[in-house]
Amino acid sequence: MFLETLTAAQLRADDITLTLGARRILDRVSVTVSTRSRLAIVGENGRGKTTLLHVLAGLLTPDAGTVRRVGTVGLAAQALAAGPGRTVGTLTGGVLHASHAALTALDQATDDLTAGRPGAGDRYATALEAATRLDAWDADRRVDVALEALNACADRDRELSTLSVGQRYRVRLACLLGVHHDLLLLDEPTNHLDADGLAFLTTRLREHPGGLAIVSHDRQLLRDVAREFLDLDPSSDGRPRWYAGGYDAWQDGRRRDRQRWEQEHEEQQAEHRRLAQAVDRARARLTTGWRPDKGVDKHQRQSHTPGVVQALNRDREALAAHRITVPPPPPALRWPEPETRPGLEIIQTRGVRVSARLRRPVTLELAGGQRLVVTGANGTGKSTLLAVLAGRLAPTAGTVHRSPAASIALVAQEVPDWPPGATARQICPADATGLLDAEAWRTPVSRLSLGQQRRLDLAARLTLRPDLIVFDEPTNHLSAALVDELTAALQRTSAAVVVATHDRRLLADLADWPSLNLD
Repeated sequence: MFLETLTAAQLRADDITLTLGARRILDRVSVTVSTRSRLAIVGENGRGKTTLLHVLAGLLTPDAGTVRRVGTVGLAAQALAAGPGRTVGTLTGGVLHASHAALTALDQATDDLTAGRPGAGDRYATALEAATRLDAWDADRRVDVALEALNACADRDRELSTLSVGQRYRVRLACLLGVHHDLLLLDEPTNHLDADGLAFLTTRLREHPGGLAIVSHDRQLLRDVAREFLDLDPSSDGRPRWYAGGYDAWQDGRRRDRQRWEQEHEEQQAEHRRLAQAVDRARARLTTGWRPDKGVDKHQRQSHTPGVVQALNRDREALAAHRITVPPPPPALRWPEPETRPGLEIIQTRGVRVSARLRRPVTLELAGGQRLVVTGANGTGKSTLLAVLAGRLAPTAGTVHRSPAASIALVAQEVPDWPPGATARQICPADATGLLDAEAWRTPVSRLSLGQQRRLDLAARLTLRPDLIVFDEPTNHLSAALVDELTAALQRTSAAVVVATHDRRLLADLADWPSLNLD
């Protein structure tokens, strides 16, 4: 019975449309999550990934379309309210309630069966099926195991308001992973997890007998878990794209679709230009017909003119009837090459330290084309060292020498405090990166999403064509697709590059780079 119930579990959304404020977030989106699903919902910030999860979970009602739910659904949202009086026990008790109730019902049905009460057999069978489906006997232990594995607070009396955002999220995620749900919806589940927590999460998701739908920027998790991808980024026909076959198949399919989109748009543009040129030629012939060279027979000119006019009208009608139905593709990352000379001396440090922030003395030299990955646990001074390299922070000990012939740029973890009311174009007047579309360039920075602001900051740094570019957690708030493009560009550029990151996939991609461990 349990397997039959699990097999029937399904979330099906058809033609979901949702507008928030003046902006349409979802437009005719359809998706099905079944017990076989290992689905990743991907796209740039602001494309509606979280909104779609909330529609599937029943937290939001769409303006149009339908959602059908069969089976139990668990949602790990990014935000978790910590109202007065709410404790860790509030969360664990909430998720364990169904298992505890099932065991209570089974005990009562057992007593009824023993006492020979009427209908006890049916009640016992129903109660046993419910407890078995939830694996209720082991539920408390599973939650405790998950709390420990995710390094989450296990004190049931601890108030949620006394925990950090990351600690609260880990408790909530442990509760979700510790009980049985037919279908799981997870929004950025790797946030706030250490290496052990990431490994536990990945294993649990792989072993989950039901279906999954995941929103995540973590490329390693997507590679390890997802088998299907629903891509909400813009497409040639405005509809989401579905890809099967895992992460690499998604990337390959996305590239093919992009190439086809660019080709179809260019073909329509070329046809429009051809028709416009035909009108110009017909108009020129008509002008020549009305102003012939001296000595040309007037009768011949006048008899020829109606044909030229008809040709001009036909060409005008063809041009007016032609429609460019394929929109221009969104810009892709273009890396402005600085043409840094290999071996160009850029920076040299000797015994650099910063009081209470970078205790280990650092000595290094960087020249054109060189690479360096900076690693270490939180608090070891990675961001501090990068700020020293970029000249944003002075060391309290040691020396730093920067070549006057070389330029250095820092892409920090946090976006800058830009002037109030400034537009993206005012921040970066001469962009050559393709990181933002035309609308975003005209938009005040305060109205851009965090992902768009990260793109703007990256564009502003790259446009300077620095000889050394320093990245502090460069994958934060950027989509998986853009991070793949960025990683490829980092491998090719003639500039020197320093990267500090906890991103598992990026560390794997840069595994052949020299590294500096600050632990």
